[in-house]
Amino acid sequence: MSPADAHSGEALVEPVPGEPAAVADCGTERALVVADYHAGIEIGLRYERGVELGSDADVRRERLCSLCDHIGPDRVVVLGDFVHRIGDPGQDERDEVAALLDALDARGVPLTLVPGNHDGGVADAYGDRLEVADAGGLRLGDVGFVHGHTWPDRAVLRATTVCMGHEHPQVRLEDEVGGGRVEKAWLRGRLRLDPFADHFGVVPESLEWGDPGLVVFPAFNDRSGGTWINVDGQSFLSPFLPDALEGAEAYLLDGTRLGAYQRV
Repeated sequence: MSPADAHSGEALVEPVPGEPAAVADCGTERALVVADYHAGIEIGLRYERGVELGSDADVRRERLCSLCDHIGPDRVVVLGDFVHRIGDPGQDERDEVAALLDALDARGVPLTLVPGNHDGGVADAYGDRLEVADAGGLRLGDVGFVHGHTWPDRAVLRATTVCMGHEHPQVRLEDEVGGGRVEKAWLRGRLRLDPFADHFGVVPESLEWGDPGLVVFPAFNDRSGGTWINVDGQSFLSPFLPDALEGAEAYLLDGTRLGAYQRV
């Protein structure tokens, strides 16, 4: 069973094998969906942690454009943290984003951003070149899209499947001799109604509810780190996880099903 099949027979969100990306069936169009692009992260790491790394901007752009060429989507949806620096994007971020938007424009593929906690200045900097949704997310057809750093809008919860980023889920895997490695992972489960009803201050019966499945996307950026979802002491970043998540399972990028994420 793949992550796309875990909630229902309709594969509304189909991961791209081997990639931290998925194709979403939004009814009238197909979207290529990625999370946590973090343009300009190398500059951020230099100032935040004193880590010197050459820019991977060209590699990130070529990976996303290659996926577009392979899939032929009607649009790209970024699930937040399109840029790395919180606040006004710096020049390196501006240059990286402009080059990516130029490449997508050349392919006739628009970009929609569901803003995350790092995207405060994006609308002002690039609002004429991309669509920026509300922070509470948006719904296209039966698929909802959020970053995950805030509670979703109620309209998003009427979707069949909700896609989010923010967590950068990873799993730590150990072999028989005690060696280990960390790999990006998908996290898939169902959303529980009660935590959302409590948040909105309504009785559960009054909340329009699509009984949605949740797909937590791995980070597209290879340098952004992440949450080890199967390691004690690690905690989720989203205000509604893990309380609102039920029966969640982890999957590797190649589709390998790891089972319940707490027991991996």
